[in-house]
Amino acid sequence: MTIAHTGIKTPADKHAAIVEWYTAALAPLGYIKAVDFLDGLVVGFLDTATQNVDWWVTSAAANPPTNPGQAQAPDSEDVAPLPTHTAFAAKDRATVDAFHQAAVAAGGKDNGPPGVRAHSGPNYYAAYVLDPAGNNIEAVYNPPA
Repeated sequence: MTIAHTGIKTPADKHAAIVEWYTAALAPLGYIKAVDFLDGLVVGFLDTATQNVDWWVTSAAANPPTNPGQAQAPDSEDVAPLPTHTAFAAKDRATVDAFHQAAVAAGGKDNGPPGVRAHSGPNYYAAYVLDPAGNNIEAVYNPPA
């Protein structure tokens, strides 16, 4: 089963900077900032290969209900979201390299330079960067053996 979309929640005071970071870091993977809601507090990124908006960056200040018709959750703006790990599929090794370079240039912290990760498979080529909120973001190219 394929995941239709996913994303992260950001601290309100870092949201704009984190959206800027993802705009730069995901460009080599074919993503563009495509939609926003609630005055930019919820931002969707489009995978230009699939034409799906499948990556969302939401400010804690948006605080939307999780289900339509549900009462709004208590204000959590002052609670820092826990860091997550997300891996984006890349079309080749050069794209993994370009992601890593763009993500670090945009202010991300190197968390593992591009290379083969033999523990994950003989062809598992990946790079890891921490986004400005501390999330571990990976780009991976993993062709069949």
